[in-house]
Parts: sequence; structure tokens; C-alpha cells
Amino acid sequence: MVVIRFCLLAALLTGLLPAQAPRIGIIDFYGRQNVAEAKLLKALGKQPGDELPRSKGDAEEQLEQVEGVVRANLEAACCEDGKAILYIGIEEKGAPHFDFNAPGAEAVLLPREVHDEYVAFLASVGLAVRGGDTAEDLSRGHSLMANPACRAHQEKFLALAEAELPRLRQVLRSSFDEEHRAIAAYVIGYAPKKEAVIDDLQYSLRDPDDTVRNNAMRSLAAIAILSQKQPELELKISPTWFIESLNSIIWQDRITAANTLVTLTETREERIMTHLRERALPAIREMAAWKHLPHALPGFILAGRIAGFGETEIQDLWKRGDRKTLLAKLSASDKRAKQPGRPK
Repeated sequence: MVVIRFCLLAALLTGLLPAQAPRIGIIDFYGRQNVAEAKLLKALGKQPGDELPRSKGDAEEQLEQVEGVVRANLEAACCEDGKAILYIGIEEKGAPHFDFNAPGAEAVLLPREVHDEYVAFLASVGLAVRGGDTAEDLSRGHSLMANPACRAHQEKFLALAEAELPRLRQVLRSSFDEEHRAIAAYVIGYAPKKEAVIDDLQYSLRDPDDTVRNNAMRSLAAIAILSQKQPELELKISPTWFIESLNSIIWQDRITAANTLVTLTETREERIMTHLRERALPAIREMAAWKHLPHALPGFILAGRIAGFGETEIQDLWKRGDRKTLLAKLSASDKRAKQPGRPK
């Protein structure tokens, strides 16, 4: 399949290829609340320093044999001291479940010009990643990379998104082809009128394909940044499916959703903060405690905001490496919120 999730591209290009059997630097979990960590590690048969499992499917089946586990998902990310980070996703019995839309069934595809431009763009991204040239500007509501070759392709997306908007929308909602849906989810974000594509992208946050969801999240994240910078545009992005994505069995859903929610919660709108507490507090708490700091930061920020810390306090706690204080206050604030007679 031609479409590659951007956030995993760096890992693929820096050596995390199954044939090379990279070593595990960190093992961390998400979705695990009641099942003992020791039981899961025993079932997996791996620990830091070992090679990654040779078969993702076999390893997940072993984990699903543990009592209390409904589904398991393994995902390797890059990197901790040159070694892989192995995330073990667990869906326990009775835990929140993230449902996907039914897949499209229509034989509708993108014009070849759009498809080929995106394929060429991915090739240029690969070269940019190899050179460490991955900076991007999202202030216009879509990505414009600093790398000249990547940016040239993205600038072509502006014209293509305007000219092919009806087809992009149709493919995104109806096509049986996940590759074309994933391309549409990225390119449609370059439409000149962002308000016209928000609903289409929101719909795609529940697409059954991982790459489609990730591209839709990235497109909406850029629009969210534009809405913060230009509130007069009145761009309304619902946080609902980003919050629900924090309960996904797929690690990439969680990390991309958390990054976007950091933007969407900058104003700490009470409705959003209450929704986060009610639907995703365990997920945020565990993310904030992840061992790999860059991956833990979005959850840490969200946890700090839910707990009532100011932005400067959150930054100071992070700089000091004091996650214990933040998580303790988060737990205390959660207990107060659950007290009888208190508004929820």
C-alpha cells in the first residue's frame, strides 16, 4: 500500500524494520486498568533489551489469552536511545470501546493527477525525513513544510483541493479503496474554505482504516490551529471523536488525538474539559505517565489542565520532571468531582 502514516515514516527510515529485528528500549501500555502488567509481560515473553516480536499477530493472540483481555494491539515507535518503543494496547472487558464506521462500498476513486501528486509528495517526505528536514507551518490551516520539494507538492494540493472538492468528498465518505480515502483525507484539508470540509473530516475520524483516521486528524489539527489564530473565521471543530479516539486500541489514534486536543483545550472550555474527564481520564492519566517523554507530553498537558494547574505551573512541573505532583492532584480532583452532590 502506497500510503504511509507520517508519524511512522521516521521510524521506518531509521531502522525499525521487522527484518532487522531491532531491540526494545521501552515497553509501555495503554488501555490497561485492571489486568496485571506482569501477566501481560509474561504472556508476551519480552522485556527491554530483547528483540521485537517477529510476528505482531502471534504476539497479540498471546496477549488476548490473558484473562480479562478482549483485544490487544502492538505498535513499535521510534526511538529511545536508538531502540524501539513497544506499546501494548489492551481493551479490557467493560472498558470504553471506540467503534468505526462501516467501510465504503462504492467504486469511486480519485483522479490520477491527485493520486500521483500525493505519491510524489510522500517520496519527497521520505527524503526530507532522512535529512531531518521535517519542520512545517500549520498556521494557514494546512501543512506547508519548510523543505522546498515537499512544499512544492503541498502548494499543488491547494489548486487540486479546490478543483476536485466534490470528488474528494465523495471518495472520503463512500470509496471502497482505503488508499484513495487516505489521500482524500489529507488533500481535502487544503480546500480554500476550511469550514466546507470540517464535517467530512470529522466523519473520517471513525474510518475503519488507520491511515485515513490519522490523515483526517492531521488535517483537522491544522484547521484547529487556524481557528485559534483567527477566531473571527468561526471555525467549529467538535472535540467528540478526538476524545473518543483516546480510547482506541490503536496507539496512533491516541497520540494524534491527544496532540490535537492540546490545541482544542487551550481556552479550557468547560464543556470540553468535562467531556475529557468523563470519557477519557484513565487514558490521559496513563499517557501522562508514559516513559518516553515526547510521547507523554500531550497527555501531561491535558492532565494538568483537567487538574486545574495553570499553564506556567504545567511547564514548570514538566521541566522539573515532577509528574508525581501533577498526577496526585489529578486523582484528587477526580475524587472531588465524583463526590455526591457535586456537579459533574
